[in-house]
Amino acid sequence: MAVQPWGEQEFGAARPPVPGPPAMPYPAMPPAPVPQVAMPQAAMPQSAMRAATADRERTVDVLKAAFAEGRLSAAEYGERFEAASGAQTYGQLARLVADLPAGPMVAPQMTAPQMMMPVPATFLPPPVMMPPPRPTNGAAVASLVLSLLGMGLPAVVAGHIAKNQIPRRNEDGDGMATFGLVLGYVECFFWTLLMFAVVATGG
Repeated sequence: MAVQPWGEQEFGAARPPVPGPPAMPYPAMPPAPVPQVAMPQAAMPQSAMRAATADRERTVDVLKAAFAEGRLSAAEYGERFEAASGAQTYGQLARLVADLPAGPMVAPQMTAPQMMMPVPATFLPPPVMMPPPRPTNGAAVASLVLSLLGMGLPAVVAGHIAKNQIPRRNEDGDGMATFGLVLGYVECFFWTLLMFAVVATGG
């Protein structure tokens, strides 16, 4: 086999392998550890109560909204999603969303003592002050009674006294005084006509 001047072999002849650096095996890269997020503890009542499927779904909705808004990274969302899917109590679900804006967050039903808590006085309407009842004028009562008994002249006198006292004393009984005056004047007129008739008949 002829060797060419430039050191290459004749066309078609097998070439010896060129030695190279030994192949070094590359070890498999371990997956990057997912950082553990220290989630604050959420203090809520009845955190040990068993959570339902609907509670877990509501928690996942909060996580989805936080991920869409950029509050959670993909790794954080995946980690919390897995934890929410396997959560068993309200406390476990609350810890997953404690550092996120409260959306459709799970919450146990309020107990009877919590629902019966008194309303603070600041939010209550001011009490309505009712004015004290006014006393009834005694002269007005006397005018009404005397007029009903047929004693017209005394009823008229008592009625005028009541009309004078009621505005000054801020008392009640104006209606009774008016009724006693009207009935008293009618009776006085009747007794006057009766006296004239007796005198005319006797004369």
